[in-house]
Amino acid sequence: MSSGLEHLYQLNENRSRRVSSWDTRGMNRDYVLLEPGQEAVLADIQGAGRINHLYCILIDPTCLAYRKMVLRMYWDGETSPSVEAPLGDFFCISHGLPRPVRSLLVTVNPGNGGAWCPSSFGLNSYFPMPFSKQARITLEYPAYTDRRGYPLMFWYHVDYEEGAAYRQEQARFHAQWRRNPLTRSADPSKKNVPLWDGVNLDGKENYRILKAKGQGQVIGMHLQIDNVAGGWYGEGDDMVFIDGRKWPPALHGTGTEEIFGGGACPSSEYSGPYSGFQLIENENFSGKNGMYRWYVNDPLRFRESIELSIEHGHANNFENDYSSVAYWYQVEPHERFEPLPSVEGRLPRVPEALLRVEDRIAEILTFQKKLEKRYGESDAFGLTWKFISDGAQAIRENRLEDALGIYQGNLSFLNTYVL
Repeated sequence: MSSGLEHLYQLNENRSRRVSSWDTRGMNRDYVLLEPGQEAVLADIQGAGRINHLYCILIDPTCLAYRKMVLRMYWDGETSPSVEAPLGDFFCISHGLPRPVRSLLVTVNPGNGGAWCPSSFGLNSYFPMPFSKQARITLEYPAYTDRRGYPLMFWYHVDYEEGAAYRQEQARFHAQWRRNPLTRSADPSKKNVPLWDGVNLDGKENYRILKAKGQGQVIGMHLQIDNVAGGWYGEGDDMVFIDGRKWPPALHGTGTEEIFGGGACPSSEYSGPYSGFQLIENENFSGKNGMYRWYVNDPLRFRESIELSIEHGHANNFENDYSSVAYWYQVEPHERFEPLPSVEGRLPRVPEALLRVEDRIAEILTFQKKLEKRYGESDAFGLTWKFISDGAQAIRENRLEDALGIYQGNLSFLNTYVL
């Protein structure tokens, strides 16, 4: 009988390797400093092998960078990425609001919860990602169209093993982000209320989580619903259409919470090995919600094509903001993904005051070079982040006007004593 742990004692000819952000000068600046508008190459691995673990951390008091930054992965010289998703969404951070995740394939672990870095979370993925010739991972930090951004520190590991045996592997890891910022009710006369008598016998108006062609298997999804309509939104069934079969779907569910292993109408957060509702902003179901499901023991297998979808309310009668990441393996080539929305089009729904907080943080960081001339690099770094961390706790507690007041006071001080 297999325990699934046999690989721990079975030896092979592979060698373990790591690419990371360590400071090759031997100093302690073990991070990459990412500027708005920059795309960094995190890893460019030549030869055959398999990535086993990704780790990263960034510190952004507003947490909006989790949606702004875009993670991409390319296998074996391909020019169209097999993975393309906002950084946080890939690691099951829903709507840019980190919560602990304790699952088999993704974990999100909190750091120091104090005022200095309340947004600090360690993000980990354990998807095996084989490649036969090359693995290339990039991270884009796009600039706003008409707002100032600010640099961010980014720590990371890419743990992999190299070995000739992986030249024989055919399936490649894929992940794709999608969003519909406002689904439309199929029946406007019955929108945003739980239905018993609505009819959906084709799935055409469902929210599409994945549409792929080729041979492969889906191994997970991360679904996010910003319930702007209010009320219980979760009567939407999942429907999976495989190899061109129209109706009925190969798999038809019975409600949203069932997909993610929950009891009726979950109102408290939970995280398990295979499924979770890791984000529930309000007990009355309104606001931001996030959930994940890993098909580790029951992958959704397809030979020609697959469409993974979910109703937005029973018979698609709720108008809400849906976004998702689908995770799957398939034989290449894959269909080219649709272009991502602009950075503004990816942001979660947030108060305008949070964007003004971003502007104040950007202004404070412009003083770092001036502080370096007076106090040296290390002390200037500490001072700058002290001025930013002063408002971080207020941001975390959603006291945005308080944070703005704190930052405005700090800017007045800097303008008076530094310029």
